[in-house]
Amino acid sequence: MNATFARNDAPATRLTGRVVLVTGGARGQGASHAHRLAAEGATVWACDVLDSEGAALAARLEGEGLDVRYRHLDVTSPEAWASVVGEIEAAHRQLDGLVNNAGIIHVTPIAEETLDAWNRLLAVNVTGALLGMQACLPLLRRSGAAAVVNVASIFGVIGAPGYVAYCASKGALVAMTKVAALELAPDQIRVNTLVPGGVSTPMNEHEKEGGVIPDTPLKRRAHVSELSSAVAFLLSSDASFVTGTELVVDGGFLSR
Repeated sequence: MNATFARNDAPATRLTGRVVLVTGGARGQGASHAHRLAAEGATVWACDVLDSEGAALAARLEGEGLDVRYRHLDVTSPEAWASVVGEIEAAHRQLDGLVNNAGIIHVTPIAEETLDAWNRLLAVNVTGALLGMQACLPLLRRSGAAAVVNVASIFGVIGAPGYVAYCASKGALVAMTKVAALELAPDQIRVNTLVPGGVSTPMNEHEKEGGVIPDTPLKRRAHVSELSSAVAFLLSSDASFVTGTELVVDGGFLSR
């Protein structure tokens, strides 16, 4: 069951003057987030390890008149974080938003999970978000009204056979977000979790709608632009009293 959506048709000025860093920003959800936030007026630093895709995205969005810059960033590296944040400080002297969107996935039963695969997934999905918050915190504190969005999943709230590492990582993000919200509230930094359900990306949008779709009341995947709308809300002043919580965008999946 398909529907048509206005994609990235955002208010023009809600994020004007703000600087936002998006990880995993070269394609899929991250690219959509970068587009939406820039369309709302933000200067967006889209960061990833997929350099050709990231450079192409930045060139395309700059061609549309949007302020999007691409930088290589391995989120598991403290040194890489320090380098990118140093560039942002030199360019803007501020950072108003961080979207920890970078993530990887593999499907393996518990009995067959390897330590190397487990550690790699948690390094990207969880440690990467921790390092990002640590590296960005000095600049976020300067903002006076900064926000962090950690992108989790419905599989951070429920279990799914074969997804032990992924579920563990997304559940950890939900818990870490709550701690960060409490610790950073005195600095007027809001921290929230986005909890997507099934999502249509360029990799799967032409496939049959399987997976979680049969158990999703709206009987479809979200389009990435619908998630980006939620990210833009959480970063904006419209969410000025929202912190430490989960914004679930799952077509009703968790309501069953």
